[in-house]
Amino acid sequence: MYSRFQLGIRYITYLLTASNGKGHGVHSPFVFEFITKVLNDKTSYPEFVKVEDLRNRLMNDKAVLNVEDFGAGSAVTKTNKRTISSIAKNAAKSKKLGQLLFRMVKFYQPRTILELGTSLGITTSYLSLAKQDARIITIEGSSEIAEVAKRNLGNLGISNTEIVEDNFDNILSSVISQLSSVEFVFIDGNHRQEPTETYFHQLLSKINNNCILVFDDIHWSKEMEAAWETIKKNETVRCSIDLFFIGIVLFRKEFKERQHFVIRF
Repeated sequence: MYSRFQLGIRYITYLLTASNGKGHGVHSPFVFEFITKVLNDKTSYPEFVKVEDLRNRLMNDKAVLNVEDFGAGSAVTKTNKRTISSIAKNAAKSKKLGQLLFRMVKFYQPRTILELGTSLGITTSYLSLAKQDARIITIEGSSEIAEVAKRNLGNLGISNTEIVEDNFDNILSSVISQLSSVEFVFIDGNHRQEPTETYFHQLLSKINNNCILVFDDIHWSKEMEAAWETIKKNETVRCSIDLFFIGIVLFRKEFKERQHFVIRF
């Protein structure tokens, strides 16, 4: 993984090269709509309060969990013993990103949502509350974290989400095989090149024209940047959007020419 200094340099480069995030000069109708109606939607949805109240409670929870880490590991904690508060602080997606994912699901209305990396269920809650009649499957490799996530979802009254406890490498192909298609996928786990590319190729068998894939931490390391470049170059990808902390992949045939955007967020 990159050091904070290296990541900071990359972030500054991103800010200097990204389009301004207002939609000016964007000729793609889909991307212009994404920027103006999703990325820059400032609505304070009532669901936001529910999830952020959950986050605040978890930030103060000192219970210790034994965490099985199957990916590239934590950038902060090197032990498998971690407090819930530490996980909420260092591993959960930020309010800004969680609420963007909520807006994406609310706007595009996917019927089947897959999440790789449940963690404590904060982002899962955003996805679930955005479309409460969707089928949502989320995979978590650490059993103790999965149990906390189940409790959190239950406390929020979320009933449209199934948590699968297993390593992505072991279970993803089986989960995908049971779905007729996937319309929205958030890949937040492992953070290594080969597994990330493998998950992408496994998902290709179930994509449709409206499918949206969201990859977390695409600039987290050289490996993740390499994986992102490989994914962008795949012939099925018609458009990609780099928001620095996440990368969005689209397969829509409306894109007559392949387009790749870097947008400030």
